[in-house]
Amino acid sequence: MQRAFGDGPLRGAIEPLRHALAVRAPALLHGDLPSWRAALQDLPILHAPALRADGAVVTGTSSRSPEREADGCGGSRAVLHRLGPWRKGPFQLDGVDIDAEWRADRKWDRLAPHLAPLDGRRVLDVGSGSGYHLWRMHAAGAAAVLGIEPMLLFDTQFRAVARYAPFSAVQQLPLRLQDLAGSRLSFDTVFSMGVLYHAKQPLDHLAQLGALLRPGGQLVLDTLVLPDIDPTPGLEFACEGASESASGVDRVMALPGRYAGMRNIDQLPSLARLHRWLASSGFTAMRSVSMARTGIGEQRATAWSGKRSLADVLMPDDPTRTLEGHPAPCRAIMICERPVTV
Repeated sequence: MQRAFGDGPLRGAIEPLRHALAVRAPALLHGDLPSWRAALQDLPILHAPALRADGAVVTGTSSRSPEREADGCGGSRAVLHRLGPWRKGPFQLDGVDIDAEWRADRKWDRLAPHLAPLDGRRVLDVGSGSGYHLWRMHAAGAAAVLGIEPMLLFDTQFRAVARYAPFSAVQQLPLRLQDLAGSRLSFDTVFSMGVLYHAKQPLDHLAQLGALLRPGGQLVLDTLVLPDIDPTPGLEFACEGASESASGVDRVMALPGRYAGMRNIDQLPSLARLHRWLASSGFTAMRSVSMARTGIGEQRATAWSGKRSLADVLMPDDPTRTLEGHPAPCRAIMICERPVTV
């Protein structure tokens, strides 16, 4: 089942991005793309697709054609494994439980109580991966949800899940944040979860997010930060217009090599520095709603994700440190607003 590009509530938002997709087309010629597309075609024929996201698991079911009935769920399982590794979940598709590396439902449970109601809102999720949170946002009442995900494997996973979705209010495009520059798009809520620490210029990333928010719109930012490991009071840093202040050491740790096995992280800010970045980018009403070390119950290796995960990059005798000797991953969720201009 193909979902028409730009149909439904998101047509007005997606139409201006046709040019960005055309410009990026050469970068979308991944060598494995034909096999991923073939896997999509091999998923069972859907006669009455239905997807719901009213609990921890995004669940999709299909009405199988008689010729596929004999496959049982084994056929779907094999096809979905061809689209691995699955990083974000959990999903249950056509009777198959996809136990992804990340229990993304736990992050949603942490942030959902602090969100402005999503009812009727236009929402953007930057770096949306397999799209797990897109379905949760839609289930929470969002009128239109757009995800952008430049990794083609993850975008293909979204399209596999979307085969079970009979509505077009949720869309995803294989674009980067910078591809939306100059599009004049405006969203009520923008999510950036797990992206900022990959940005070489974090202030540019925050500025781009702000440009996509309507005045008074809400930014939800999930990112890695330095844990508060110094028990003595540090630099007090209060942001003008913030609903609360960040208390702690205002610093950034440079990462010239790997961090937790990853090469593409240049620096980690303290919570106070993150407040400073947000304030200098023009955001107000800042509040941190969660800050905690990532646990192996939330990120772990599974049969769907590959052999290595969080436990493999931490010191065996001290899980508070990475193998490189840095503080173990600690994530903060910040919620703030783009101020209303007078």
